Amino acid sequence: MALEVDIPHAQYTRRAATSAGRARDLARRERQISSSRLVVFGLGVVLAWLAFDAGWFSPWWLLLPVAAFVTLIVVHDSVIRARRRRERVAAFYERGLARLEDRWIGTGETGERFIDEHHPYAADLDLFGKGSLFELLSTARTRAGEESLARWLQTPAPPNVVRARQAAIDELRPRLDLREDLSVMGTELRAGLEPTALVAWATMPATFAITWARAAALAIVVLLIVTLVVSILAGAGPIPLLIVLAIEIAFAAAIRHHVHNIIHGAERPTRDLGLLVEILARLEPERFTAPMLAALRSALDVEGEPPSRQIARLRRRVDLLDARRNQMFAPIAALLLWGTQCALAIEAWRRRSGAAIPRWIEAIGELEALSALAGYSFEHPADPFPEIVEGGPLFDSAELGHPLIPESRSVRNDVRLDGTLRLLVVSGSNMSGKSTLLRTIGTNTVLALAGGPVRATCLRLSPLAVGASLRIVDSLQTGTSHFYAEVKRLRQLVDITGGPSPLLFLLDEILHGTNSHDRRIGAEAVVRELVERGAIGLVTTHDLALASMVETLAPRAANVHFEDHLEDGKMVFDYRMRAGVVTKSNALALMRAVGLQV
Repeated sequence: MALEVDIPHAQYTRRAATSAGRARDLARRERQISSSRLVVFGLGVVLAWLAFDAGWFSPWWLLLPVAAFVTLIVVHDSVIRARRRRERVAAFYERGLARLEDRWIGTGETGERFIDEHHPYAADLDLFGKGSLFELLSTARTRAGEESLARWLQTPAPPNVVRARQAAIDELRPRLDLREDLSVMGTELRAGLEPTALVAWATMPATFAITWARAAALAIVVLLIVTLVVSILAGAGPIPLLIVLAIEIAFAAAIRHHVHNIIHGAERPTRDLGLLVEILARLEPERFTAPMLAALRSALDVEGEPPSRQIARLRRRVDLLDARRNQMFAPIAALLLWGTQCALAIEAWRRRSGAAIPRWIEAIGELEALSALAGYSFEHPADPFPEIVEGGPLFDSAELGHPLIPESRSVRNDVRLDGTLRLLVVSGSNMSGKSTLLRTIGTNTVLALAGGPVRATCLRLSPLAVGASLRIVDSLQTGTSHFYAEVKRLRQLVDITGGPSPLLFLLDEILHGTNSHDRRIGAEAVVRELVERGAIGLVTTHDLALASMVETLAPRAANVHFEDHLEDGKMVFDYRMRAGVVTKSNALALMRAVGLQV
C-alpha cells in the first residue's frame, strides 16, 4: 500500500519539477527577447537618423527593423503565455503535493459562498470554508464546476446516479493530463465566468426583430461610404452626404433603446468567454466509455460548427464591440454604426446558438466536478468506492476514518447501523472523540452519496438523507438563542424523516442548553420519534443520565463510549469506540491540569 500511495506523490513531484524548470527556461528566453527588442528598437532609431538626416540609404530599408520588432513582439507574447501556463501547471502539482503532505489548508478555493446556515448538515460537517471538504476536493476552473461539486455535496444522489458517477470517476482517475489541462486553462488564477448570468442572457426571450435592422444598418453604412467617395471624386457637394448622415442618425435613434438593452445585457455575461472556449476545445476531441461521461460529452455536440468555434465567434464579436471605446477609433466607429452592428451581430448569435449554452455549461460543470473527485481518488488509492445497496436503512463500515484528518493521526473505528440497531448513544469525556466520530460518519456519507471514494476499508450503505446538529450557534441579529436554534434544527430533522430516504441523524450533546431534567425528557422524546420514523443515527453525551434512554429503546439502541486515562499529568485518548457506557470523566482532571483548584 505504501508503494501505491507513493505513485501520485512521485508523479506530482516529477511533473512539478519539469514544469517549474520549463517555466524558468521560458523566463530566461523572455528576458532575451526583451533585450533583443530593445536592441532592434535602438537600431531602428539609428537607421532612421541615417536614412532621413544623413541620407545614406532609402527609408524603405526601415521596414526591416520594423518587421523584426513586430515579430519579436508576437514571439514575446507567445513566450509570456507559455511561461505563465507552465507556472500554473507547476502550481497545480504543488497544490497536489500539499494535499498529499497534509499542508493543503488555506491553499485552495474554500467555497464559502455556498455556506447556508439552514442546510441540515453542511456547516456541521465542515463542507465549506477554510480547511473544508470542498477546499480539499475542488480543482474546478469555472464557477459552474464549483457549483456542481457543491450541489453534489449538499444533495445526496440516488443509487443509479452514484454508481454512474463512480464509473465516470474510475475512468477519469488515471487521466492526469486531462485533469491538468482542465485545471490550468485561462489567463487568470480564478475563473470569472458567471454561468448563471451567461445562461440567463443566452435564454432571454427575443423582443426585437433584428433581421431587418442588420440589413438596414449595413445598407446605410455602404450608402454612406459610396456617397462619401462620390462626393470626393465627383465633386457632388456635401448635400447627399448630409442626407445620408441624417438617415443614419434617425435610424440609430430609432433602435437606440434596443441596442442599449442588447449591449447592457451581454456585457457582463460574455466578458470571460476565453476560458469557456479553451475548455470546450479541450473536451471536444475526448472520447469516453463510462455512460455518464459519454452522455456529458455528447451534450457538447451540435450541428454545424463545434461549440468552441461558436463561442469563439461570439467572443470575437464582443471584442469588436469593445473596440468602439478606443478614443482614436470612436469617431470612425460612430460613422460606421460600429456599436449598433456589433450589438445586432451578438444578438443574432444569441438567438441562433444561445439555447445550447445551458447544456454546455451544465456539461462542463459536471465534468469538472467529476474531475475533482477523480483527482481525490487518484491521490488516495487506498480509499474504495462504497457499495450502495437498495432498501435499508443501512450504514455498515469497517475502519472508518475522517478524510480531513491526516492519515498519520487518524484513528479508525467500525460502525454499523441498520433496521435492527438504529441508535448508538456515545458517551465519553471531553475531547475523547465523540464529535469527531459523528463528523467522520457524516462526511463519509456525504462523499459516498456524491459518488466519491470514502476513507474506510469498506463501506456499505443505503440511500440516506443526512441531518446533523453539531455546530448550532445563536444569532444576535435574529434574537435566536443557542437552545432555540437547536430545537429548530431538531424540528427540521424530524420533518426530513418524511422524505423518500431514511434519515441518518448525528446529534452532538443534544439539548445541552437547558437543565438536566428537561434535557433528559426532551432528548429521549426526540430520539424516540426519529427512530420510530425509520431514522438511524448517533447521539453523543457526557451526561450519563442520557445513556439510560437505551433501556427504553432496546433492542433498537445500544451504548458505546470512548475512554481516556491520565499519563504524567496529561490526559491521553486512544479514540477507540468501545461497547457500553463510559465509567469515568476527565472534567476535574482537566481543570486541575490547567491549574484550577478543584
